[in-house]
Amino acid sequence: MPAHFLARAARTAALPLALFAMAAPAAAQAYPQGPITLVVPFPPGGSNDLFARHMSKDLGDALGQPIVIENRPGAGGTMGAALVSRAQPDGHTLMLVSSTFVTNAVTQASTPFDIFKDFTPVALLAKAPLIVTVNNDFPVRNPSELVALIRKNPGRYNYASAGPGSLNQFSMELLKSQAGGLDITHVPYRGGGPAVNDMIGNRTQVYITSAPAALPTVRTGKIKAIGVTSLAPSPIAPDLPTVASAVPGYEYQSWWAILGPAGTPAPVVEKLNAAINAVMTTPQIRESFLREGAQATPGTPAELAQLLSSEFARFKKLAQDQHIVAQ
Repeated sequence: MPAHFLARAARTAALPLALFAMAAPAAAQAYPQGPITLVVPFPPGGSNDLFARHMSKDLGDALGQPIVIENRPGAGGTMGAALVSRAQPDGHTLMLVSSTFVTNAVTQASTPFDIFKDFTPVALLAKAPLIVTVNNDFPVRNPSELVALIRKNPGRYNYASAGPGSLNQFSMELLKSQAGGLDITHVPYRGGGPAVNDMIGNRTQVYITSAPAALPTVRTGKIKAIGVTSLAPSPIAPDLPTVASAVPGYEYQSWWAILGPAGTPAPVVEKLNAAINAVMTTPQIRESFLREGAQATPGTPAELAQLLSSEFARFKKLAQDQHIVAQ
């Protein structure tokens, strides 16, 4: 992705603390000067909203100003993101995004912003693997058996998703691609609830989804969990084998991060990043994120910039190769 985007984040991450006060303009030195609005571009109740609320009080305490959460849903997160892209770049308007921020940019024909030019990476918050689930009558117990059965029966089985361009579709199409072209049919639904219901009814056989969406139904015995999409075994579901054990190198993880408008001063980004990382390393925040199926993963602005760049390149190619288009 654009070299200036990565370079800008790298310069921010490398800013020597000793020069912080000398390099910062007066406004940045005094930051924050009032409440900070944290835009969540989705309705209340989803993972973005929950994570914002989990961390907002501690972050506000660390910065000495309240964090005001503002839900701005619409168009799959596009409306909230457009609002933040136009905000004053002073660190008082931020946005909590997830990995769909990148996959939406890949699949949507156009957006009112550029995810690289119009935003400043601030901090990575957390990552979470997905859970591979199957219908109870589907005769597989692990990812190796899943791949073998689909390969043996091309075109016979279906997989569900919450809609075209969803993480469910991207994760399964990535598996199809990396496993050498598995032939299993995509059946999109209007949301996760109908997708799970039809898998329970054996209209579809496979559904890859988040731990919070999968595990409650797994615990009731209505569906089976057979794998996890992280490279290594995950504390989210420690008893499940990785898909990578069957398809080496396979990895699909959701993530959450904080962005600001383009042009947010480097000293402000540095102060925000340090405060967010400190909050994300506290036991209570780690535990609250883990209960929601995610592992706190603090990092630098440069590391977040690299993640955005690599994810965009990877999923743009996948969408082109596997004909993934949002509707």
